[in-house]
Amino acid sequence: MRKVLLFLTFLTFFSAFAQEPSIQTKQDTTASQQEKKQNPFNTGFYPIGFFDADLKYLIKYNNYEGLRIGFGGVTNNRLSETYKISGYVARGFIDEQIKYSIGGSARLNKDKNTWLNAFYVKDIMEIGASNFLTDARVYSVFEPRLVNVTQFYKHRTWQTNIQHEFSPKFYSEFRLSKSKIEQTLAYNYVINNTLYNNYTVAEATVSMRYSPKTNFFTAEDGRIEYFDGFPKISAQITQGVKGIEGSDFNYTKLGLKFDYYIKRRNLSSTHILWENALALGDVPLTHLYHAYPNNPTKGKILKRFSVAGRKSFETMYFGEFFSDKLTTLQVRHSLRRFNISRKIQPELVLITRHALGDLKNKTDHTGLNFKTLDQLYSESGVELNKILFGFGLSFAYRYGYYSLPDFDDNISLKFTFYLKF
Repeated sequence: MRKVLLFLTFLTFFSAFAQEPSIQTKQDTTASQQEKKQNPFNTGFYPIGFFDADLKYLIKYNNYEGLRIGFGGVTNNRLSETYKISGYVARGFIDEQIKYSIGGSARLNKDKNTWLNAFYVKDIMEIGASNFLTDARVYSVFEPRLVNVTQFYKHRTWQTNIQHEFSPKFYSEFRLSKSKIEQTLAYNYVINNTLYNNYTVAEATVSMRYSPKTNFFTAEDGRIEYFDGFPKISAQITQGVKGIEGSDFNYTKLGLKFDYYIKRRNLSSTHILWENALALGDVPLTHLYHAYPNNPTKGKILKRFSVAGRKSFETMYFGEFFSDKLTTLQVRHSLRRFNISRKIQPELVLITRHALGDLKNKTDHTGLNFKTLDQLYSESGVELNKILFGFGLSFAYRYGYYSLPDFDDNISLKFTFYLKF
């Protein structure tokens, strides 16, 4: 079985680079741009007069909150082209806690799309999750990986940020924030014999993204990309500062991401995602890195049957690994879709994912049992997507240094969901 998976890994890499790239990529027409702008299932916003309701807040599910319902959105140009008010309120049925955010924005420069924003947020966040500020807004009717997440922390955050486009291809954001952190799990961070369960962090973050081939238009609800011309290069620096209104830690976090997409004349495509992260200083586990695991911690394969994520490691269990140094490589090679009928056109995707990391002073983090990624983690598999009504199937196998003794524990079998309106 391992030989088969190693061959599949080689085949994915070979297919990615051996096929001839397309010289031209068809872009959206003006009409299709306008249609995307108006369709709420593409933008994620439903206009109600001068207010655009944000559909991503309506309903979610995770293992901590259970079913979560909410409502939120942002004012649009009918109220003001210079100022915006935004926010949301939500409640989980299991934890029975109210989460909310309120804030406002002011446009400083229309030509450079410069906005000054200020927000207050009271909510939960996944332990070890790290995102680039300049990542484009991603809306999905269904957020796959969120269903399986189990480890969260509570936070109350004040933040202000400024967004600026130096050019249509070069986007930046600068953020100042202060967060009060409260644990939902029995986690403690120990520094110099001092135990921290709840703590305060103050951060300054600079994030930049260079998209040399991306075209976009700016709608009332913000920046919406309609043509992803890869590569995209993202870089981010976060500095944690001790002593600002009770903040507890000094640290530096660095991130670098390379996102490359190849389309070909034969209608196949390859997506390569390479991410790197580094944390230096006194960083609690909540602000370190995981590799986006997506395997529920249950025994049998069928009990772990759930929904596959977009960029997650499907055979890696939640809470299994944390790192202060992490690099991941993911390659997805999509074959030409099978034209069974007008409505049934499934897509076969070959996937390989790899991760390598480390964690200094692991013993400073107590209360949670986890491992480091100081050896290469590997998984490969296939997806058969869009079989019917956007649903498909995903299979992945874990091999190499971190393969588990029981064969079944190395297997992930899930369904996929890709639906466009």
